Amino acid sequence: MMQNVPLNGVDGTRRFADMAVVGRLANLIKDARLDCECRSRLDETLARFTALEVRRAAREHLANAHTQRERIEAILFFLQDLDEMGTAERDRSVYLDVALLFDDIANTAREGAFSMRQLSLSPVPPGP
Repeated sequence: MMQNVPLNGVDGTRRFADMAVVGRLANLIKDARLDCECRSRLDETLARFTALEVRRAAREHLANAHTQRERIEAILFFLQDLDEMGTAERDRSVYLDVALLFDDIANTAREGAFSMRQLSLSPVPPGP
């Protein structure tokens, strides 16, 4: 069973444990040692469910990466003010504000990179 989706996200709190749950469920069913005719149907259903979960997780990671790109784009708009700044600004807090914008870009980029790495680790989903 695929369990290549880490349990902890970039910030250490977000959890992507869905595939681990699917794996644990598959193990429980396997341990039940069902010797009935429905076993093959149950295995097929679990395989279909796993494929659906893989596709869902992949879509979420791609959507998150798009969201992070859009966020960076919005932050870049505010960074345009940097072109008009000099070293003799009376209000020195503007430099801190710009630094925070750069921090936001770095954090946002890490989040987007995490999603893209997760997507690169996921198996290629079968057809539509």
